[in-house]
Amino acid sequence: MIDPQLRKKALRLEYFTVSYNLVEAAVSLFAGALASSIALTGFGLDSILESLSAIVLIWRLRAPSGSEERRIDSRAVRFVGATFWILAAYIIVESMHKIMGGGESEPSPLGIAIAALSCVTMPVLGILKYRLGLRMGLRSLVADAKETFVCAALSAALLAGLIVRAATGFILADPIVGLLIASFLLKEGAELLFEKNEEE
Repeated sequence: MIDPQLRKKALRLEYFTVSYNLVEAAVSLFAGALASSIALTGFGLDSILESLSAIVLIWRLRAPSGSEERRIDSRAVRFVGATFWILAAYIIVESMHKIMGGGESEPSPLGIAIAALSCVTMPVLGILKYRLGLRMGLRSLVADAKETFVCAALSAALLAGLIVRAATGFILADPIVGLLIASFLLKEGAELLFEKNEEE
């Protein structure tokens, strides 16, 4: 049985996650389109998937407690894992296309700004979710916190890649960061999809 007060706190975090990530996605996708950047586009798509993950958590937290609770939690965890793999496949294809000469990205000051903001916001949000998930004994919230930490790591990688591209003109910085993002997603997705559910 989930404590009602903790449930409310978790819901507030998830509502914030949806709101922030939709804004982040819009800015990143816009900046990615302007700069022809697969790294920025991938980051924007990751933000959309994180919003979907948060929506699943909102559904999970609003589900009535009882015998179905563990099964619902397990499904939510696996959904989060599946979203990682879907995005990774897209980013790998597009990054390889860029490496093989399919166009180059342009410097993106707007992309640098949104990546820097996410480097500050995502770690704090992830820590709050993780601690609350442990207190509640809610695996799906802990899994969602891990996705938020991945987003923080991707923000840092994206920021570094965009700065290198702007400062040095190194055109492969963008697809290399894209592949780095994809490797994070594949690893985290596998952990969530195939980890043993001790509660089942």
